[in-house]
Amino acid sequence: MNTCELPSSTTVVIVGGGPVGLATAVELGTRNVECVVLEPRTEVSPLRPRAKTSSVRTMEHFRRWGIADTVRNRASLPVRWSQDAAVCATLLGPEITRFTDCFGLMPEPHPDFAESGQQVAQPVVEQVLREKLTELPSVTFAAGWSLRSLDEHSDAVVVDAVSADSTIHRITAQHVVGCDGPTSPTRNAIGARLTGSIDGKTNVTIVFRARGLAQRVPHQPAVHYWIFAPGIAGVLGRFDLEDTWWAGTSGASQAEPARLVQELLGEPTDIEVLCVDSWQARMQLATSFQTGRVHLAGDAAHLNPPWGGHGYNTGIGDAVNIGWKLAAVTQGWGGPDLLQSYESERRRVAQRTIEATTRNMRAMLGLRASATEQKADTHTALAVAVQHAMRTEFHSLGLVLGNDYSNSPIVFADDTAPQRADEDITTHVASTRAGRRLPHVWLPSGQSAYDLLGAGLTLLHRSSRFGAFVDHARERGIPIAEAELPPAAVYDDVEALLVRPDQYIAWRAQEGDNSDHHPKVVLDRVLGHRDS
Repeated sequence: MNTCELPSSTTVVIVGGGPVGLATAVELGTRNVECVVLEPRTEVSPLRPRAKTSSVRTMEHFRRWGIADTVRNRASLPVRWSQDAAVCATLLGPEITRFTDCFGLMPEPHPDFAESGQQVAQPVVEQVLREKLTELPSVTFAAGWSLRSLDEHSDAVVVDAVSADSTIHRITAQHVVGCDGPTSPTRNAIGARLTGSIDGKTNVTIVFRARGLAQRVPHQPAVHYWIFAPGIAGVLGRFDLEDTWWAGTSGASQAEPARLVQELLGEPTDIEVLCVDSWQARMQLATSFQTGRVHLAGDAAHLNPPWGGHGYNTGIGDAVNIGWKLAAVTQGWGGPDLLQSYESERRRVAQRTIEATTRNMRAMLGLRASATEQKADTHTALAVAVQHAMRTEFHSLGLVLGNDYSNSPIVFADDTAPQRADEDITTHVASTRAGRRLPHVWLPSGQSAYDLLGAGLTLLHRSSRFGAFVDHARERGIPIAEAELPPAAVYDDVEALLVRPDQYIAWRAQEGDNSDHHPKVVLDRVLGHRDS
């Protein structure tokens, strides 16, 4: 990573160096694509946790980039410390009910995924990603710089960047990725706008220090403590395993954060308020995710309520999707239609996430409306209601792992009826159908099946007749690796799978299928080359 002089030209300019912009830069940088990240902040603020859950899928991407273990080692809450969420009358009062195995937090390897989820504050993730960029010489990280304007042409995008001291620097790029949040100057520059709704209630997040509080909590460890107290409801969690905590509540003023925390705790406690943020839940999609050379990712493209912890993770998925496609196109092995598939694939994911998290929000608010009026003798009934209403808050592997790209223009979908995304968002059903995430298995060697995959395409097969497929790809300069299909039941009826860089299946050949798909036909489709 170069953090010094800005170049006058580059391949990609990334506007915004939060987790999504940094992830885009890592995806590009690991593929040796030149890019410049414009980020106004010179330092990461350690006391504003914002996102706190890195999902199973995000951690699988971190594994691919070689940073999953670093993220876990830096996280304040080890996965083994707790995998539960507790629901309490107050933090220091009686426990009402408890959810286990939340957020894919598994202390032991799980057969369905290569990495378990991780509770970790967003600033920690950002710092690890910034450090990863230092290993990538093709990336220039421009701290203290932001977007002033951009002008898109048929063959380039001209970007004017401005520094904190009002210096203006012009960069000519082949592409721009706007990862610049809800107010996104990049989105405004291409004439896109957000559609949808904003919840009118103000939510407050408070970071505070309370020495000795952990020793007074009467419950077993939990990553979340959801509170239903008379007149107030909210959630608390450990910021670290010392004395720092975070708390959140909705419909409250940020004028009296100490009082809000005291009500959630339930007993007088000496606290020191360290940080207060206010925000509103937003259910919004951009009218367009991209033009010809400008692309939006993360909160610039879509916003969802935070219930369930999916917002930042959806943005990481955007970064991976647009990142490998930009690399393929700018390096010459991706076709002219490849980038157009970005919006068609990721818009469906964003819409599904908005719908699921909005249901979570409404369920929580419905519980709050009734629960805050109830007394201790009704806790049994409340426990039943909470288990029913909040299940998808903590268990959502069908949403995290079960998205479906079978309708994408670059997926060689099976002739049979298209597979739909997992309808039950709490449970993931693995599938080898084109458009689905490659089913994960652990190999006899102890490796993950994902560790077999190359940086470009990967052909998994069990027949020598697919050697011509690999030869054809290499003759065209397409990066492709090959490996045997894993010895697992989920692969029993499959002869070959072509896997994309993002671990999604682009094409499959089943045993007994007499279709003769020529390698050129398959590769032209999955890499966005127009029909000859």
